[in-house]
Amino acid sequence: MKVVLDCNVFVICLTSRSPYHHIYKSLIERKFELMVTMDILLEYEEIIQLKYGLNGAKSFMDLLALLPNVHYVHPYYKWNLIYADPDDNKYCDCAVSGTADYIVTEGKHFEALRTISYPPIIPISIDDFSKVLRAT
Repeated sequence: MKVVLDCNVFVICLTSRSPYHHIYKSLIERKFELMVTMDILLEYEEIIQLKYGLNGAKSFMDLLALLPNVHYVHPYYKWNLIYADPDDNKYCDCAVSGTADYIVTEGKHFEALRTISYPPIIPISIDDFSKVLRAT
């Protein structure tokens, strides 16, 4: 299963105190493939650094670089599918280029993706993704 994780979802999963920490553990256990772009990684690093400090961000980014189920995608086309928050289009472009099954997000503006037929991108909530992971 190929997945793009919205930055907020990724950060929520990192701490062991989170009810969604099993998503982070599932990534480490290779239960899904994480699709990322350089722009997504930079956003991860920025937000993780704000929350966990420079050393914490470096550790997480080093881990992502080592995991064999983290795949770097290079989108060559910008779809511009989300108008409410254009910065989030990087997740859509990654999902299309990486042929992701889901974008895991809590962002309501991703619901606009449900109204388009092409390219097919399925936004899924963190709770629904948790159910999918537990079912596999």
